Amino acid sequence: MNTAAVPSPCTGVCRIDARTALCAGCSRTLDEIATWSRLSDEAKLLVWADLPRRRAEGGKVLATTSRT
Repeated sequence: MNTAAVPSPCTGVCRIDARTALCAGCSRTLDEIATWSRLSDEAKLLVWADLPRRRAEGGKVLATTSRT
Protein backbone atom coordinates (compact mmCIF):
# COMPACT_ATOMS: atom_id res chain seq x y z
CA MET A 1 0.00 0.00 0.00
CA ASN A 2 1.22 3.49 -0.81
CA THR A 3 1.26 5.34 2.53
CA ALA A 4 1.36 8.69 0.73
CA ALA A 5 -1.91 8.04 -1.14
CA VAL A 6 -3.84 10.14 1.40
CA PRO A 7 -1.80 13.21 2.35
CA SER A 8 -1.35 14.46 5.87
CA PRO A 9 -3.42 17.51 6.80
CA CYS A 10 -0.39 18.95 8.64
CA THR A 11 -0.01 22.69 8.08
CA GLY A 12 3.27 23.05 9.93
CA VAL A 13 1.58 24.88 12.82
CA CYS A 14 2.15 22.16 15.39
CA ARG A 15 0.69 23.17 18.73
CA ILE A 16 -1.79 21.18 20.83
CA ASP A 17 -4.56 23.31 22.29
CA ALA A 18 -4.90 22.35 25.96
CA ARG A 19 -8.65 23.03 25.92
CA THR A 20 -9.49 20.87 22.93
CA ALA A 21 -6.60 18.38 22.79
CA LEU A 22 -6.44 19.15 19.05
CA CYS A 23 -3.58 20.53 17.01
CA ALA A 24 -4.13 24.24 16.32
CA GLY A 25 -2.86 23.76 12.77
CA CYS A 26 -4.48 20.59 11.50
CA SER A 27 -7.18 19.82 14.09
CA ARG A 28 -5.95 16.27 14.65
CA THR A 29 -5.50 14.58 18.00
CA LEU A 30 -2.06 13.60 19.24
CA ASP A 31 -2.94 9.96 18.58
CA GLU A 32 -3.95 10.72 14.98
CA ILE A 33 -0.73 12.67 14.45
CA ALA A 34 1.46 9.97 15.99
CA THR A 35 -0.12 7.10 14.06
CA TRP A 36 -0.80 8.85 10.74
CA SER A 37 1.87 6.95 8.80
CA ARG A 38 0.43 3.64 9.98
CA LEU A 39 -3.26 4.41 9.45
CA SER A 40 -5.08 2.82 6.55
CA ASP A 41 -6.20 5.08 3.74
CA GLU A 42 -9.78 4.52 4.91
CA ALA A 43 -8.92 5.70 8.43
CA LYS A 44 -7.09 8.73 7.05
CA LEU A 45 -10.11 9.65 4.95
CA LEU A 46 -12.32 9.42 8.03
CA VAL A 47 -10.04 11.87 9.83
CA TRP A 48 -10.08 14.20 6.80
CA ALA A 49 -13.88 14.00 6.68
CA ASP A 50 -14.16 15.09 10.32
CA LEU A 51 -11.73 18.03 10.12
CA PRO A 52 -14.28 20.59 8.84
CA ARG A 53 -16.56 19.84 11.80
CA ARG A 54 -13.68 20.18 14.25
CA ARG A 55 -12.62 23.48 12.72
CA ALA A 56 -16.19 24.82 12.57
CA GLU A 57 -16.71 24.05 16.23
CA GLY A 58 -13.63 26.10 16.97
CA GLY A 59 -12.67 24.05 19.98
CA LYS A 60 -16.07 24.17 21.66
CA VAL A 61 -15.97 20.41 22.18
CA LEU A 62 -13.07 18.49 23.64
CA ALA A 63 -11.51 15.89 21.40
CA THR A 64 -12.58 12.38 22.24
CA THR A 65 -10.03 10.92 24.61
CA SER A 66 -10.27 8.28 27.26
CA ARG A 67 -9.24 9.70 30.60
CA THR A 68 -10.16 7.18 33.24
